[in-house]
Amino acid sequence: MEKILIISIVLFLSIGFLFWKLTKSYLRKENGEKVWKLWSSRTYYWQGVIFVATGGTFFMLFILKWTSVIKF
Repeated sequence: MEKILIISIVLFLSIGFLFWKLTKSYLRKENGEKVWKLWSSRTYYWQGVIFVATGGTFFMLFILKWTSVIKF
């Protein structure tokens, strides 16, 4: 059980970090610096990062279970 929890946390953090690195500069440039400083726009952005990281983690765990790399 601990292995799955550790794998899930590592996957979640790595997917979230990659999504953040790939989209931060684009969205900041697209919305403008003034809009980016508003809490509402950044809240929506971080909500999207969490949703993408969660979905990617579930998808990767499903693929790892389907290929019998991990068992739970």
